[in-house]
Amino acid sequence: MALILNILNFVLGGFAVTLGWLIATIFSAVLIITLPYTRSCWEITKMSLIPFGNDIVHVKYLEPKSAAQNTLGSVLNLVWFILFGWWLCLAHIFVGIAQCLSVIGIPTGLAHFKLAPISLFPVGQRVVSKETAQLARQYAAEKEFELKRNA
Repeated sequence: MALILNILNFVLGGFAVTLGWLIATIFSAVLIITLPYTRSCWEITKMSLIPFGNDIVHVKYLEPKSAAQNTLGSVLNLVWFILFGWWLCLAHIFVGIAQCLSVIGIPTGLAHFKLAPISLFPVGQRVVSKETAQLARQYAAEKEFELKRNA
């Protein structure tokens, strides 16, 4: 079912947003100053192309980092939002609305609405399988529960 929905997403206009993310990825790789965005752009490009069967998880659930690295990610996200994030978010919203106009496109439109807020702040996001995302979130919740219980 995920394959059919991914093909439907591509046919109904998902390729346009994926192309936008691919362009953002290429620009971020070519311009040295935006190199830190390349990984995040590539991750969202993959998710934009194949939104079904995958999920986006923040890297803090996969690989806990120091507070300094989280602060750097926040600063990078702020700069991204000002320069590029808002137009990619709008692209996801417009494609989502267009896809939801037809009954068959509603699931793919909803996938674009899910990607819209992530496109505002992509630094630190990773595309993983739905199973891996569920396990990572469950592990983080168990770890947080254990910390609160011991406190």
